[in-house]
Amino acid sequence: MKANEFSAMTPDQLTEKVADLKKELFNLRFQLATGQLQNTMQITAVKRDIARAKTVLRQKEQA
Repeated sequence: MKANEFSAMTPDQLTEKVADLKKELFNLRFQLATGQLQNTMQITAVKRDIARAKTVLRQKEQA
């Protein structure tokens, strides 16, 4: 997702999205450990999405 898509969300939606992304990251790591993950770049993409969501959430808290 793009940062502007995260900025359009409410803080509650952002918190929910971060939780979903963390679950997805856990599942990707599990797939990597068992040798089932095809594209390892998905892990990096999910980590970046988590960081973007947390950044936007923090900016909204400060505003």
